Amino acid sequence: MTMSERIFSLASLTVLEVSPPEMVEVAARAGYSHVGLRLVPATPEEHHFPLVADPELLRQTLTRLRDTGIRVLDVEILRLKPETCIADFEAILSVGAELGASELLVAGNDPNESRLTDNFAALCDLAGSYGLHTHLEFMPWTDARNLEQAARIVESAGRETGGVLVDAFHFDRSASHLEDLVRIAPSRLRYAQLCDVAGPRPADMQEILRQARNERRFPGDGDCNLLGLLRCLPVNIPLSLEIPTVHLLEQGVSALQRAQMALDKTRALLENL
Repeated sequence: MTMSERIFSLASLTVLEVSPPEMVEVAARAGYSHVGLRLVPATPEEHHFPLVADPELLRQTLTRLRDTGIRVLDVEILRLKPETCIADFEAILSVGAELGASELLVAGNDPNESRLTDNFAALCDLAGSYGLHTHLEFMPWTDARNLEQAARIVESAGRETGGVLVDAFHFDRSASHLEDLVRIAPSRLRYAQLCDVAGPRPADMQEILRQARNERRFPGDGDCNLLGLLRCLPVNIPLSLEIPTVHLLEQGVSALQRAQMALDKTRALLENL
């Protein structure tokens, strides 16, 4: 597989201000092959386009996907909480399948690791019936804090459709280790999220969270060992470019320009692999 054949997906958080049909158009114009669509908002405050609840918005998105040839890589973000009832996710999974997604992004927000593991296994089973692989994304402020814990939960769940989602930001800010990454079975790593991170790890978790949602860097513009990370991942793994840059948005840099910068910087980085 050449770099031109590698899957590059535009993540919602990179261009969160545009609607899903507009996002598909941006991805097509910038040269991506895929998008990731946010079916559930990450926070109550987040501006959200309700694809699951708005049939017309879903129809427009499906039309734009068909017309551009862009495909959906992943849908997000389901949270596994103490009170979670997996069956309640069915409508979301159904829309994910209708959009043609193959991957599902999940966060662990349950301090009871045994229950979190059981719910992850149950979600793998339900999502699998919709053709979706379920990926637990570790984030240092959640109850799947780092790579080691996420891998343990996924392995304990014991489902073939379960995976671990490595995001370069969270890998850095959770102090996860490359030697742990190389030990994970490639079948558990079906895609990864790429960005760069500037400066040392803040001591304050709220500042880490703020950076994660607002201020990441394009690949090569920060301090992460991204080449080292990529060399530990499966060859030509699909890359979801999740790079919120609110300062650029506020400066008037368009969604298309930011999406293009993200892809161009990623391609330049990969030339050094």
